[in-house]
Amino acid sequence: MVVTSAVPGPRDDDAAVAAPLRLVAVTHGAPSGANREAIMRLVDGVASARPELDVAISFVDARDGDLAVDLVSGDGPAPVIVPLVLSAGFHVRTGLSLGLQRIGADAGLAEALGPDDRIVEVLAGRLARAGLERDDAVVLAAAGSNDPRAVRECFETARRLGLKLGRSVTVGFIAAAIPRLPDAIEMIREVHPGERIAVAPYLLAPGAFSDAAAASGAELVADPLLLPGEPAPAELVALVLDRYREAEAERRVAV
Repeated sequence: MVVTSAVPGPRDDDAAVAAPLRLVAVTHGAPSGANREAIMRLVDGVASARPELDVAISFVDARDGDLAVDLVSGDGPAPVIVPLVLSAGFHVRTGLSLGLQRIGADAGLAEALGPDDRIVEVLAGRLARAGLERDDAVVLAAAGSNDPRAVRECFETARRLGLKLGRSVTVGFIAAAIPRLPDAIEMIREVHPGERIAVAPYLLAPGAFSDAAAASGAELVADPLLLPGEPAPAELVALVLDRYREAEAERRVAV
């Protein structure tokens, strides 16, 4: 399933548009209303920051075996596709990449958003706003992947968050990898009985995975990185644009 909508911004007719920017939110099933609105907040931030670009968003079901066909249609310059995912698992590294090669598209494909210290800044801010205290144990709740590299990237994010917070951070996966989130929480309780546990969802937006994090039984669960009721953090807008610039530079060299 691919759902596409354009996000028009102010246009400057004198601006040279290097390539339209297509943002791909890789979902698992139909996105909820809150999920779509939260991600659109990020897309709106990108469009406002770079009004000379044609910015569009596609919600792509990761279970779709043909992820790329509908992403590069139309005339004009080939787009640069920025997957709105924190870790690039099979669906991005294989599904999107091979799909673009198969149809002979000249589109650029950016790297996943994470790991990146700007994501860590937002994670730390979400924890602080939720009421993180000095002695709390912290668990990074990640979606999980069958791709070992994506799993390693989650552990790298936990390491960076630990440096930011000045304490160790445990990783718990909601699906597809171990340790599973409930097991990670239980392990901490066995080793440090009575210690309060704070969960930092390493998730872009609300949805089934954030619901699972909220139901994990931890004493404190922070919000995901994007929320439907507020503007996207400036750090994430800048990160998306950096991924776009990197991919566009590579595409220009390759063409």
